[in-house]
Amino acid sequence: MSSFDYKEELKKIPHKPGVYQYFDKEDTLVYVGKAKDLKNRVSSYFVNERQLNSKTRVLVRKIQRIAFTIVDTEIDAWLLENNLIKKHKPRYNVMLKDDKTYPWIVIKNESFPRVFWTRKYIKDGSTYFGPYASVGMMHIVLDAIRELFPLRTCNLNLAPEQIAKGKYKVCLEYQIGNCKGPCEGYQTLEDYDQNLSDIKDILNGKIAVVKNRIKEQLNEAASSLNFELAHYLKNKLDKLDNYQSKSTVVSSSITNVDVFSIASDDSLAFVNFLKVVNGVVIQTQTLEMKKRLDETDAELLQIAIPEIRNRYKSLSREIIVPFDLEIDGLPDFVKFTVPKLGDKRKLLDLSLKNVAYFKKERMLQYEKLNPEVRTDRLLLQMQKDLRLNVLPRHIECFDNSNIQGNYPVSAIVVFKDTKPSKRDYRHFNVKTVEGPNDFATMEEAVHRRYRRILDEGQELPQLIVIDGGKGQLGAALKSLRLLGIEKKVTVIGIAKRLEELFYPGDQYPLYLDKKSETLKIIQHLRDEAHRFGITFHRNQRSRKTFVSELENIPGIGKTTVEKLLKEFKSVKRIKEQSEEELKKVLNLKQIKALREYFQ
Repeated sequence: MSSFDYKEELKKIPHKPGVYQYFDKEDTLVYVGKAKDLKNRVSSYFVNERQLNSKTRVLVRKIQRIAFTIVDTEIDAWLLENNLIKKHKPRYNVMLKDDKTYPWIVIKNESFPRVFWTRKYIKDGSTYFGPYASVGMMHIVLDAIRELFPLRTCNLNLAPEQIAKGKYKVCLEYQIGNCKGPCEGYQTLEDYDQNLSDIKDILNGKIAVVKNRIKEQLNEAASSLNFELAHYLKNKLDKLDNYQSKSTVVSSSITNVDVFSIASDDSLAFVNFLKVVNGVVIQTQTLEMKKRLDETDAELLQIAIPEIRNRYKSLSREIIVPFDLEIDGLPDFVKFTVPKLGDKRKLLDLSLKNVAYFKKERMLQYEKLNPEVRTDRLLLQMQKDLRLNVLPRHIECFDNSNIQGNYPVSAIVVFKDTKPSKRDYRHFNVKTVEGPNDFATMEEAVHRRYRRILDEGQELPQLIVIDGGKGQLGAALKSLRLLGIEKKVTVIGIAKRLEELFYPGDQYPLYLDKKSETLKIIQHLRDEAHRFGITFHRNQRSRKTFVSELENIPGIGKTTVEKLLKEFKSVKRIKEQSEEELKKVLNLKQIKALREYFQ
């Protein structure tokens, strides 16, 4: 196996589609691969050597660094892999080194331009659209274009002077309506160019025109009872509905640009760079920057962009960024673009996705080594999400348990610095409530808890969480108000059904994102309180059931039952004891009654 720590590298790689790159000890790119699931695919290389073929074993031994780029779909991964292999020609890539590539649709640079598909990209002024990952879809679009817009398919030189000489005659394509006969001057160049303008719009992704035309043809076919044609058109319409005319990775409308995005926190910033040449992504890189002062993202990009462009010798005239920037020292011809829609926005989104993931993984590694950093971040996030004035370092959560009003108990769990503090957990046997009254039970538990804290001079929590909706929250607030501390702590209720957070006096609940770390901590609090309360409730119910059963025995009273349970712990063990053991607590008459009762 290779000498570098591949296990640590694998921890950084996500379960997402993308492209991975392997570098050797000279930091030379030796292999590029694509994957529907990056983590699973890269992991498959680092198995027992006997499971690999000879070529792969040699490759794995050379790996000293792994880089990856995440994309939206598997098709995008195929295209990006193709671009990188064509650009860098890695030593261990074989399949894509030849001239075979994905097809393009070209509008030829000539008089009365032809529209056809090709696998060769020739810089002759022609307009290229693609490349297309699905050849079938490409042919569907081409067929639709040819049916909707009569175009010539011949290779004739239709220069105006050649047409004027009358050198050509219309062919069968004209006779069957697929061409309007520009070779004999039956179609003007202006009319032909109007068709080309519509075709360019369609190939740029604006296929609404095509769909509307097909819908009209479909309605006409159905009206004339031509069901075979209607079925054919319906299939074509369905395919166009699912078709994407361009990849998010490759775009013919973009020539040579640099794309930059940034993600930062209090101490670190991460800058992602995408290099786009001739409409394709050929390079991706994410760099880490340490903040010296409280620099803004704009200030950091002003430093990073010239450095990265110089490092990679970039001469691109356009730089795509997420917000407006002005940078001194760049050539005058360089312009900044902040795209809102279209292909450039897709490239920016791709860069933002990669830098966000890189930041997330880097911060997880940092927090793993420095747990206090994660704690402080979570506390700050909770303070922001829950609109608190202070960090919620001490949180308490209440939950009630009972079965049809019997054996009502209340439990409180305590979290300190987002972690359970189990030695501070408490439970209460409800004393003043009879019957199933959850509100009164909550009121008693909260009052008893904070009455004792005040009497003992202990610190109050910054946040109190009540398991329940507005009713339970109102009951808790009543006790806090009675103790005069309702303004000294923040109290919220959490309803289980929709995970709604209720604040006193607010008509509408607060909804946090289901993936929010704040919500997960509150859910953990609630679940822990429920678990602790249920466990205590079961123990109380079992104990009281045992006591009730033993008190049914003639001659054995409550005091004797307590002595028995103290000595033998359970009814089951009492049943198993010999007469000699039972004599420690009972007299002979009581032992006889006990035996007869259980028999």
